[in-house]
Amino acid sequence: MNKYQDDENNLGLLRKLQKSPKSTQRKLSKDLGLSLGKINYCMKELNKKGFVKIKNFKNSKNKLNYFYVLTPKGINYRIYLTAKFMKRKMKEYDELKKEI
Repeated sequence: MNKYQDDENNLGLLRKLQKSPKSTQRKLSKDLGLSLGKINYCMKELNKKGFVKIKNFKNSKNKLNYFYVLTPKGINYRIYLTAKFMKRKMKEYDELKKEI
């Protein structure tokens, strides 16, 4: 997998988590079209880098339920990835425009 794809996966994941912090990894996997293992790996890496905090519901009978919180560092990373994505897409657009 290339760096661009990893950035797009992380961007998609951060966007989903910001909108739905109580999403399960299984739901994130389905929504983003990524394997459950890939989601789990990405979540652990984002947590390790300090972009996401993972908390489990204290009163839940099912201890597998988690709540994902984007940290200020995670929000800044999401903004950075969005800007990077937009620049790359604009460059692709300009290249296509030249071809036409």
